[in-house]
Amino acid sequence: MLSAPQQTATVSEPAPQTVATPISAPIAEKPAGLSPLPVKELEVDTPEVVQPAVVRVEDKDGEVRVSAFSLASIRKKKEMEQNSRAHLNDPDALPRNAFNETDMRLQWNKFAQRLSDTGQKIMATYMQINDPHLHKDGFTIRLELPNEGSKVDFDNNKHELLGYLRGKLHNHDIVIETHVNEVVSTKYAFTPEEKYEKLKAINPAVEVLRKMFDLDI
Repeated sequence: MLSAPQQTATVSEPAPQTVATPISAPIAEKPAGLSPLPVKELEVDTPEVVQPAVVRVEDKDGEVRVSAFSLASIRKKKEMEQNSRAHLNDPDALPRNAFNETDMRLQWNKFAQRLSDTGQKIMATYMQINDPHLHKDGFTIRLELPNEGSKVDFDNNKHELLGYLRGKLHNHDIVIETHVNEVVSTKYAFTPEEKYEKLKAINPAVEVLRKMFDLDI
């Protein structure tokens, strides 16, 4: 009796398992220090400073004045102001030019006309009541007025006149003395009519205006 052939069981070996090895992320290397790129020096042209032109103007008196439209003129004006202040601080530096009575009366009458033109009729009248006289000391101007009231009024308002005369005659020693003269007081009573007649003598147009507007004196 034949025996059945013995079957050999084949046992398959398990397939080798592949173990995944974790892959670590590459560590970033610290970059080496970067040296700055060389900066090329730029050649910059220095701007040329243009000095403003100084305009010098000669006036009718021959005095050279500097134009106000330049930096140089501003500096010049500042120097002039400083010199002016220095003169004020030093009375001995102020001009004391000699002048005569004719020159004085010429400037006196010009100022009186200016007062009249600007409506300051009373002060202009005081100045023209009498001719002023120059004292023998060469700088004292004397004026006679009709009464004490006009003297006080004139003395209170003579400062502008005094400054004008000192500037025009180039003498800062000038003073104005007023005196009351009764003869003048009799001649100039300073009633409204007298004031009007004096004003009319100074400016005849006053009479035209009075008639035009039918004004009373």
